[in-house]
Amino acid sequence: MIEIQREEAVRRMNELGRAGRPFLFMIDYKQEHIYVETPERISPRELLFDLNGFTNLQDGEDERSASSGTLGYIEWLPAYPSFREYADSFQTVERHIHAGNSYLVNLTCATPVRTSLTLEDVFYRSKAMYRLWMRDRFVVFSPEIFVRIGDGHISSYPMKGTIDASVANARNRILHDPKEAAEHATIVDLIRNDLSMVAEEVCVPRYRYIDEIRTHRGCLLQVSSEIRGRLPEGWEDRVGTILFSLLPAGSITGAPKKKTVEIIAEAERYERGFYTGVMGYFDGKRLDSAVMIRFIEQESPGSYLFKSGGGITSRSDLNAEYEEMRQKVYVPVY
Repeated sequence: MIEIQREEAVRRMNELGRAGRPFLFMIDYKQEHIYVETPERISPRELLFDLNGFTNLQDGEDERSASSGTLGYIEWLPAYPSFREYADSFQTVERHIHAGNSYLVNLTCATPVRTSLTLEDVFYRSKAMYRLWMRDRFVVFSPEIFVRIGDGHISSYPMKGTIDASVANARNRILHDPKEAAEHATIVDLIRNDLSMVAEEVCVPRYRYIDEIRTHRGCLLQVSSEIRGRLPEGWEDRVGTILFSLLPAGSITGAPKKKTVEIIAEAERYERGFYTGVMGYFDGKRLDSAVMIRFIEQESPGSYLFKSGGGITSRSDLNAEYEEMRQKVYVPVY
């Protein structure tokens, strides 16, 4: 697969959309590294994907790979960023929020991990709606939809709010937490505004529903909403234009988006790369895509970085946010 620039990516996606030709796409957080490729040109030796059923796995390959042998004990040893390191970034964000520069900032960081799993192990054995493996580079096993397009409508499903399912009364606690409620409302409003740029009759059919995510350490509860709008006829001709007008994703930046992206660049101490970018598949009539969260990047053979984070608001507590960042360093292998 060959990297292309933004202008070329928009043009190519629009052309393929107009022709009704399927394609896979990956766009990094800064929209500087982009792949747009038709499925017949993707080598399974270099890239594997299963994006909610759109896949280049052969029939039975996933099951055979997952059942061949046993992993047994999984070594999973994160070396989390220190509390002091995280606090420095948190306080940078907090200062901007108190100055009125942002209402919500998605703050992330990178955790070195030593594990007995390979990137391919994680791809084949993880239970996630969206999975993608890129040889010697990264694996992503995302539960978060970016946008879905079909039947003339576009829908987005931002995830905001995570809690350990084993916590007493976890469901009620996450739904009635004032900080989590305010953070979620802010993101829903941002996504409504984003979809209004490309669609009409934007509405919120479902607000703050809960999904359960199983991991190798237990279950997490994740809160999402559905925002939906109607696209004009012939949206396929502009599919690339539509997608790029919505980037970067609101759920992994914050509000207002432009200023918040600047705050993120000041606060974070590493490069996100493809983490928090988007990936997806157009089958000629429908499009499905995901935010590239739950992400492991290979620094060198046997050396990995797990990238994770969460939303910061004026109600955020430093200790709770640090713990949420740690909770998200998991693999959905069980």
